[in-house]
Amino acid sequence: MFEDESMIRDYQALQYTWFEKGKQRIIKTTGKHRGVKLLATVDYVTGEIVWQEEDLYTAKEFLGFLGKVTTAYPTGNIAMILDNARIHHAKLLEPFLKKMGGRLKLIFLPPYSPELNIVEGLWKWLKSDVINNVFYHTVEEIRKNVQAFMEHLEPMTIIDRLCVRMESNAIQENP
Repeated sequence: MFEDESMIRDYQALQYTWFEKGKQRIIKTTGKHRGVKLLATVDYVTGEIVWQEEDLYTAKEFLGFLGKVTTAYPTGNIAMILDNARIHHAKLLEPFLKKMGGRLKLIFLPPYSPELNIVEGLWKWLKSDVINNVFYHTVEEIRKNVQAFMEHLEPMTIIDRLCVRMESNAIQENP
């Protein structure tokens, strides 16, 4: 499975869109930098996701998320592919990983290679469908729509949109 974090900010972004010539679409913004912080995994084989919202990105929150992931996958080994964020290397994780007895293995991507992480595609998809070209008055509005998006994802749609595409891109790049 792949893991990553993202902040869905309350300042909006324009995405490609059509508008009448001379009538460019204007999206209001609050000018504040609040948002919803998310952690998620995508299971490359089943398309299942495990996710949660947090107030902070610290090793403590990441450790709690690892607990949620291992609860969601109570048997078998788990290989988690993730980036080299500091929270992923924290000493705080060592007792938990040791307690797991090798059942949970963290595999780190090379530095500066977000294109290799499937969850980056999930964040792009989420922002495209929920955030871009939309104005939200409050973080609670963003939170509600992010939750609705994440809770209604279908595993086969995730595989079709994120997992298979990455596999076919790798085949095209490495004939």
